[in-house]
Amino acid sequence: MKTLIKIFSIILLFACFFSCSEELVDQAQTGSIKGKVVKRGTNTAIANVKIFTAPTTQTVFTGEDGTFEIKDMPIGNYSVKAELSGYVSNFQGVNIQNQNQLVTVVFEMDDDTSLNSPPTTPQLLSPTDNSVNQPLSVELTWSSTDPDKDDVLKYTVTVKNNLTTDVIQVNDLQTNHYTLSNLKFGVSYFWQVSISDGIHPAVLSATSKFTTNTVPANRYHYAQKQNGNMVIISSDEAGNNFQFTNSSYNSWRPRKNNNAGLIAFLRTEGGNTHLFTANPDGSNVFKVTTVPVAGFNNYEMDFAWSTNGKELLYANFDKLYRINKDGSGLKLVYTTPDGSMISECDWSYDSSQIAIKTNNFNGYNSKIYIIDMMGNVVKSILSGMPGASGGLNFSVNGQYLLYTRDVSGHEDANYRQLDSHIFMYDLTTNVNHDISVESDKVLGTNDLDPRFSPNNAQIVFMNTSNDNISQRNVMVINLSSSLTDLTRANLFNNAEMPDYE
Repeated sequence: MKTLIKIFSIILLFACFFSCSEELVDQAQTGSIKGKVVKRGTNTAIANVKIFTAPTTQTVFTGEDGTFEIKDMPIGNYSVKAELSGYVSNFQGVNIQNQNQLVTVVFEMDDDTSLNSPPTTPQLLSPTDNSVNQPLSVELTWSSTDPDKDDVLKYTVTVKNNLTTDVIQVNDLQTNHYTLSNLKFGVSYFWQVSISDGIHPAVLSATSKFTTNTVPANRYHYAQKQNGNMVIISSDEAGNNFQFTNSSYNSWRPRKNNNAGLIAFLRTEGGNTHLFTANPDGSNVFKVTTVPVAGFNNYEMDFAWSTNGKELLYANFDKLYRINKDGSGLKLVYTTPDGSMISECDWSYDSSQIAIKTNNFNGYNSKIYIIDMMGNVVKSILSGMPGASGGLNFSVNGQYLLYTRDVSGHEDANYRQLDSHIFMYDLTTNVNHDISVESDKVLGTNDLDPRFSPNNAQIVFMNTSNDNISQRNVMVINLSSSLTDLTRANLFNNAEMPDYE
């Protein structure tokens, strides 16, 4: 009996031993999880995300690179959760089946928009809705707020108009203002602003409208050097101006004709100089000539309108042409008998006479004289004088002719002038009046490009130092009946080749 008890005890002991061994083996089988947490859509690593499991094992947090690891997880099925304030919690199922198994997971977390508020609707501040007479450069301003101060706000401005189907859209602005430039006269513009915080859908403002000024009746035009090109500026008497020509083109010598409703000017195209016209707002630029304007120096060339605005006079070396403003009807008017080049011309108000300035290939040996429409010379104004001359302009009544002459008589290869004066020649009495002397021209300067005012009461012109590098300014001289003790005043700075109509 005792022997049986001993045998039973031994069997029971072995059974317990093997049972405990099997339980220890089961507990020793573990695996691990490695993973990374990123923001959905950008794959940006998210740090400090809480990672824990159900059933519970360990709780860990992601590092700066978004990675984490949970070790020594008994085999089995788990739900792994990623949690961070401001993001939607994420779950993934994991099954660890074998000893030392490594399971890799990636959590992509979305912003929790329930914890973030959208920005307010943008309020359009200026210009106010239905504003009129706005300039051609308008600053748009608006306001909007966002309760979440850490949000990065970006604006989109959309602008349409009532003239064309063009749409201006400016994206990703981070300031609440934007300047619209190069607008057109008399056009209504409709603008709207949207705001986005990168989390919620964009919020749209109402649409606001403003209308620009109608085309101004500017009487002054002049040329100005900008970025290596000449551009034409249109201005009123108060100095309110706008850029008439595009600075990507080289344009100069503006001449307005009120009857034509156009402004003619010279422009370089394909290495040649041609006559162009445009509306007073700078639109509808039209090339008039096919035979180019040409002479010894393109910037010294000048042309003239007929009073009725139907034709233009211009020169091509030794020939003088007339042409209709639409580019048709090119006719040869005059050819110099000695082969000298015609640089300048002006057409009298009654269209019966033409003043001409000729010179040699260096710009010197100049002559100024008047021909009739048959090409006959009717009066000689200047000849046989050394130095440069130019600046022809008839008075409205045809009694006077303006011109300039460098009284120093200086001549060089650069066509530099040292002491250019304005002269007013009386075509009836043949008396010459030195307007520069009577208006106290500053020593060391040149008076150039004179033009009568529409009522003959003033002369507008350009004055500059004779060093050929100083700023050029447009000035005005007030005339008197005696043409003595005249006064001069500055009109426009950094300006030349004036026109006053």
